[in-house]
Amino acid sequence: MATPKPCLAQLSRACLQLARSTPSALPIRLFSTSTPNASRGKFVPKIVSKKEKPVAQSTNKYIKKTVVKKKKARTTYKQYDLSKEETFPLLDAMRIIRAWEVGQKPTSVKYELALKLKSQKNGPVVRNRLRLPHPVKTDFKVCVICPPDSKYAEAARAAGAVLVGEDDVFDAVKAGKIEFDRCLCQTDSLVKMNKSGVGRVLGPRGMMPSSKLGTVVVDPVKTMRDMVGATEYRERTGVIRMAIGQLGFTPEEMSSNLKAFIEAVKKDLSRISDKSTKELVEVVLSSTNGPGLPLNGAFKGTHTSVTSKELSGP
Repeated sequence: MATPKPCLAQLSRACLQLARSTPSALPIRLFSTSTPNASRGKFVPKIVSKKEKPVAQSTNKYIKKTVVKKKKARTTYKQYDLSKEETFPLLDAMRIIRAWEVGQKPTSVKYELALKLKSQKNGPVVRNRLRLPHPVKTDFKVCVICPPDSKYAEAARAAGAVLVGEDDVFDAVKAGKIEFDRCLCQTDSLVKMNKSGVGRVLGPRGMMPSSKLGTVVVDPVKTMRDMVGATEYRERTGVIRMAIGQLGFTPEEMSSNLKAFIEAVKKDLSRISDKSTKELVEVVLSSTNGPGLPLNGAFKGTHTSVTSKELSGP
């Protein structure tokens, strides 16, 4: 048996002869010459910057790139389409509300009117005080901040103010003993009131005296007489709400109060028309326990069966 060495020798000679008879093949480059160390035979990986990172593309042709758009914040309060909403004349609205309030005391239930405005969120706010033709509440209590030994203090006590003075008022307010509905401040006590810190308590309640609201005055007694039957209203989130009557009010009394309130709000809107655009879009009548009914501005409808006399009294 032949050994493997002679066989390998013959095979190597045959390969050399074949290589001499054929043209030499091109040398194979194992490394790229684009890098400086390629000629030395060192492998240098190609550095890819963050901007040149390859993006993996989806092979599915049905997948589309979705661009998420950010929603712009609303600058106005949301408005609803009122064209298909049912509206009521005043007599029909009062009839439905009185049916909801059966068994309630006529003096404890109040009619409330809500005026919805088309208003901007960051615009000026409507705020004022109105004396209705037929006052809703007359038994309110007044506090007067003034020098305790002044003539204004004596006149305020004689006019029926429940709390008069400076330090006594400040201590009672800070202690949480707020037993009054309105608060007036005489101009001589304005600086002392601002330094006392009662605004932290009275401010959130809407009772802090302010010159804009006419509650910082020279003569508190005169203002107290003017405030009998007056009601404050303020716009909140595009809506102005105010009690305009008791359950025992007649439709005629309700109508006069309603007209006075709407006219006062329209005057306030015209004053701030230069700063912001506000518009009255809806009037809704409700009660303490009853539903809200949009009004159409009419006193009596064509299909109204109830009379004004039937809705008068408790």
